[in-house]
Amino acid sequence: MTKWFIALLFLLPSFASAAEWTSGTSKTDVVELFTSEGCSSCPPADRWLSSLKSSPELFKEFVPMAFHVDYWDYIGWKDPFAKAAYSERQRNYVREGHVSQSYTPGIVINNKEWRQWFRGQRTWTDDTKQVGVLKASVNDKRRFKAEFDGEKAGQLHIAILGMGLTTSVKAGENRGRELTHDFVVLKLITVPGEKSWTVTLPEFPEKGQKRNAIAAWVTPSNSQTILQAVGGYVD
Repeated sequence: MTKWFIALLFLLPSFASAAEWTSGTSKTDVVELFTSEGCSSCPPADRWLSSLKSSPELFKEFVPMAFHVDYWDYIGWKDPFAKAAYSERQRNYVREGHVSQSYTPGIVINNKEWRQWFRGQRTWTDDTKQVGVLKASVNDKRRFKAEFDGEKAGQLHIAILGMGLTTSVKAGENRGRELTHDFVVLKLITVPGEKSWTVTLPEFPEKGQKRNAIAAWVTPSNSQTILQAVGGYVD
């Protein structure tokens, strides 16, 4: 059974679309890939994450995101999508005991390190825990609203995702390769609150992406543990 549905409300040229998303009561799976264009082992994991865009369950049963870390920039290629905050996100998972260490490609699914990918596994076990409903919407003015009827939430996180990004790498371990990426976190916004949130999103970064999407999730105020999530395309 589908955990949640997407209702596309209307289209406006000023902001490609305004949309509303609603989760089910059971937890929407969240797939996080920590990656870097400076890492020669990362392109296969990037391609796997990109392959998820063809799944009929995308943004219905699961929400994928790619966080590009900056700790490989020193070896010759500065990843244009990397941010220190995303490296710190991975380190926080280590501190909270969700991940053994910081490395790439690193995959976290439903708040847990997922090393089965390295053993050839490409699907994961769904989290069916009943956690509550998260509703989110964005209008043509980039006004974002969210409501959560579950427990323990203290923060809302909103990620602007870039799809169809391509880079010709000129140096480093991937020198001479053309890399493609999807679900890349281009901007991450965090807003405190327990049940409802309203925020005006910044202009979407222009990095050459073919499409934009949004992922939104709630966590406790003192942890990165994802309680519930929604997401979808906005153009």
